[in-house]
Amino acid sequence: MNILILGGGGREHALAWAIARSPDCGKLICAPGNAGIAAVARCVPADIENPAAVIALCRAEDIDFVVIGPEAPLAAGVSDALREAGIAAFGPSRAAAQLEASKTFAKQICDACGAPTAAWARFEDPEAAKAHVRASGAPIVIKADGLAAGKGVVVAATEDEALAAIDEMFAGAFGAAGAAVVIEEFMPGEEASLFVLTDGEHVLPLPGAQDHKRAFDGDKGPNTGGMGAYSPAPALTPEIERRAIDEIVLPTIREMARRGAPYRGVLYAGLMIGPSGPRLVEYNARFGDPECQVLMMRLAGDILPALRACAEGGLEGVRLDWRPEPALTVVMAAKGYPGAYAKGEEIRGLEAAAADPDVEIFHAGTRAENGRILSNGGRVLNVTARGATLAEARAKAYEAIARIDWPGGFCRSDIGWRALSR
Repeated sequence: MNILILGGGGREHALAWAIARSPDCGKLICAPGNAGIAAVARCVPADIENPAAVIALCRAEDIDFVVIGPEAPLAAGVSDALREAGIAAFGPSRAAAQLEASKTFAKQICDACGAPTAAWARFEDPEAAKAHVRASGAPIVIKADGLAAGKGVVVAATEDEALAAIDEMFAGAFGAAGAAVVIEEFMPGEEASLFVLTDGEHVLPLPGAQDHKRAFDGDKGPNTGGMGAYSPAPALTPEIERRAIDEIVLPTIREMARRGAPYRGVLYAGLMIGPSGPRLVEYNARFGDPECQVLMMRLAGDILPALRACAEGGLEGVRLDWRPEPALTVVMAAKGYPGAYAKGEEIRGLEAAAADPDVEIFHAGTRAENGRILSNGGRVLNVTARGATLAEARAKAYEAIARIDWPGGFCRSDIGWRALSR
């Protein structure tokens, strides 16, 4: 099969790396890709949020199957257009992707199907939102209603912090995503990420993972798109996973089908695991980034048949094999991220850093120029390792980071601390 992957981040590099190993993979193209993806796929420029442009690329390259990595093309209806053009695609329809594109929609689905989640309210007026905060008290959670690249969430410890977040969102800090806000009760507990593949009827759970959203050690600082992740996640026990699937995921899948918008693709349920069991924090309509990187490092078999079954049906007959060894990834970001940061800085030492066969460096924000690798984003590298234990995987990842020469980068030094402190 000739395959096109849409996206250019660490998640897409991990998917390209896994798909390239499939015996069914013929020509592999990534749009737009990055300097790391170019080692396993041909990278081409394209407007991946423009359905017509994506279809034109598929026609020109004789593409049989498209894997949509990020959320923006899903919200733009790219998967719908591909299917209408007769091109198989992995990724939910625009209607189904509203589970991520609209916090309000996701909450309404939870209410309709009885999935446990935080109490919530939606506001389009900042003063009404502030009045709700004052009446509710803190801690409290403020979310931009739309897509904000994983950063439109403020877990406010004080009322003043919540009020400031409301002002920031309505002032346009997250663009159109903050035209409305969803305010939720604070849920105590430990977060974990549950991923399932689904063809709209059947589900195939993937191993659990846990990521680190805050920018700095000790889970301090602003929320980011993710500073590291590991798998498995000790908090996601078999019992918690079963309850999350039975009480949250399957009711959601059935409610989406009932509404005529069957969900096909990967569904990412962010869970808060507290004394009463799992509750939904939010849904994402694609693989998590950087959770996808640790999942692909643990994959022992061929991912492609499962991705195709999501698009074409028949997932109930598919299984995936996983390595028992844990995996951990550390994100190297440009100094200043998630605020302002520099681009175009040379990164050296990558070959030496990846010399260990249990280490892979998945590129996120990089570009190649005259034989050099340059930074080209906020989150730039995902240094990922496997080990006999999580502690060994972590040690290998940080040993690799020590070999990377990039003065303009930084990373957290405590990825995996929750699991290792148990």
